[in-house]
Amino acid sequence: MEIFILTLKQMLMMFAFILVGFLLRKKMIIFENSDTVMARLETYVFVPALSLYTMITQCTVQTFAENSKLILYGLIINLVAIIAAYPLSAMFIRKSSASPEKAYSRNVYKYAMAYGNYGFMGNFIILGVWGDAMFYKYTMFTFLVAILCSSWGLYILIPKEQNEGLWHNLKKALITPPIIALVAGIIIGLSGLSRFVPDFLITAFNNAGQCQGPVAMLLAGFVIGGYDFKKLLLNKKVYIATALRLVVLPAILMVILKLLGASEELMVLALVLSATPLGLNTIVYPAAYGGETQTGASMATISHTLSVITIPLMYLLFIVIL
Repeated sequence: MEIFILTLKQMLMMFAFILVGFLLRKKMIIFENSDTVMARLETYVFVPALSLYTMITQCTVQTFAENSKLILYGLIINLVAIIAAYPLSAMFIRKSSASPEKAYSRNVYKYAMAYGNYGFMGNFIILGVWGDAMFYKYTMFTFLVAILCSSWGLYILIPKEQNEGLWHNLKKALITPPIIALVAGIIIGLSGLSRFVPDFLITAFNNAGQCQGPVAMLLAGFVIGGYDFKKLLLNKKVYIATALRLVVLPAILMVILKLLGASEELMVLALVLSATPLGLNTIVYPAAYGGETQTGASMATISHTLSVITIPLMYLLFIVIL
């Protein structure tokens, strides 16, 4: 119950940051293109710094060997989610639809069924409730998930006339700042070179990494604030997608892991991966490449709001009670 209360407090704090970002946009306190600035700070500074700090301080040969299975578990769970996303997305937009707009909307739902906001929000929850040691395990657990999200996910969300192909996107995913920082941190940690990293750099990485969660939530609120809030709440299909993402799919996963005798630690990691709300990539990528963004904004608004309650309750039900 103590962890449940901590999780609830973390979600309420997260929601407070989202609300602040929403008000910043609605009151035009900061510039309209500030979402681009915040997104680039996340991608180029805060997330890489968080990965470097965690890997340099936590990743040793012993801990990597002990947690290497988590990489495989995360991959298997994500591959199953991707496979399931194809028939699930057809529930929202029929596969037989000939309209390019409908086909693209189906891809948005396809991505939403495969991925939640496991990165920014997942990191925020894990760090706030369980701390650095658990965050290292979560980073291992989502290592290959991040690569698939940045390759297959990008392939799905970019309009087909602009899509450069899955393999090209995979190569691009491997040279993004978060992945480069993650790999560099693992190499430094495993090789023992961490003892040569100056203390002031370790402190700098730690301080910058702590900005990742709050800025990500401000970004979510800021993006949502750019749309007509009432219109975002009227998409009935998004409520179904939200229920699947926040409750139904995580519940199925938890039951399967429970029946397989999975450890509590693995179930916590899997729950955070699968039960986080619909991610911001359904806004960011379509906006960057000329796709439809209102569906993604509606997903972010509804699912982030409801996740304040659903994530703590899902934890209470499957980790504490069962």
